[in-house]
Amino acid sequence: MNPILTKYANLLVNYCLEIQEGDKFYLRSTTLAEPLVREVYRAATRAGANVEVDLAFQGRDRIFMEEAKGDQLKYISPTYKKAMEEFNTYLFIRAPFNLKESTGADPEKVKIVKAASAATTKTYFARTATRDLRRSLCQYPTIAAAQNAGMSLEAYEQFVFNACKLNSPDPIAAWLEVREFQKQIVDVLNKTEKVRYKGEGIDIEFSTKGRTWINSDGQTNMPSGEVYTSPVEDSVNGVVNFSYPAVYMGHEVENVTLWVKDGLINKWEADRGQDFLDRIFAMDGTRRFGEAAIGTNYDINRFTKNILFDEKIGGTIHMAIGQSYLQAGGKNQSAIHWDMIGNMKNGGEIYANDEKIYDSGKFLFV
Repeated sequence: MNPILTKYANLLVNYCLEIQEGDKFYLRSTTLAEPLVREVYRAATRAGANVEVDLAFQGRDRIFMEEAKGDQLKYISPTYKKAMEEFNTYLFIRAPFNLKESTGADPEKVKIVKAASAATTKTYFARTATRDLRRSLCQYPTIAAAQNAGMSLEAYEQFVFNACKLNSPDPIAAWLEVREFQKQIVDVLNKTEKVRYKGEGIDIEFSTKGRTWINSDGQTNMPSGEVYTSPVEDSVNGVVNFSYPAVYMGHEVENVTLWVKDGLINKWEADRGQDFLDRIFAMDGTRRFGEAAIGTNYDINRFTKNILFDEKIGGTIHMAIGQSYLQAGGKNQSAIHWDMIGNMKNGGEIYANDEKIYDSGKFLFV
């Protein structure tokens, strides 16, 4: 057994998922993650769970999008569907072979697949909102992910493990400290009805009246380190520039700027990837925001083109177009949830009810 992977598995099973005896547990990844899958399987079985494992092989998604047609594109795995509807716990370990595998997919096929999965996706969001389905998303370091981040595999492994606090003597205790730190932030924001982000290329405000700011403390994502909400859908006004590249479905879009009036994104521009952005905004629900958030994980100190890490970078904000979070009170529905990140370290400010609470990447009261 690899000691760091044993630590990782213990964190995922006992902290993130809080697996209990008798839980039905759906574990999904690729064959590259077998070393971590083995340790998670061991820890979950030891905890009394009944584990179903789904491991994708290299090229599976590409082959499907090339060869599938007609009703095949609408097929939903019965095991996956049952897991989303009935299981207690779900873990997806990202372990990509090739991050560009889906870039050549037929857009019409992609739309059919997304539409076919909409009902299952809706069930997933509803159940995870109440933790009726306890879920987590994490990363296993692979060469593809390391190359995408511009790092060696060894350096990327250490980056991932450090971001997850696995180098701490007690990772669970370290994440409980994050929980307490972020509680101070959400306690302030949950007394706020109006929020404004202001920075280079950013001047956007929204209402959070009746909505809840969530303390993302590593239970639903590993790593985490963010606070987030779903803004009142028709309250968003202003302009927002996302200076970090926005990556979705294998496509990279650079320097996105969105103009918003009464919640509707009515203009969008990108220095690169405009065609893909146009296609996304043609899809249902994508011209409204489903999330507004603030990254607080200062152990994530570089951009890696992986949203699981990048959206948590300390000193950034992000907003997601599309699907809202039910647990935050959001109402927008879409098959898309795409996070885009803006830098706040160079003079960025956040105002809560017109009071400045954040400056240049740091909260002023914690």
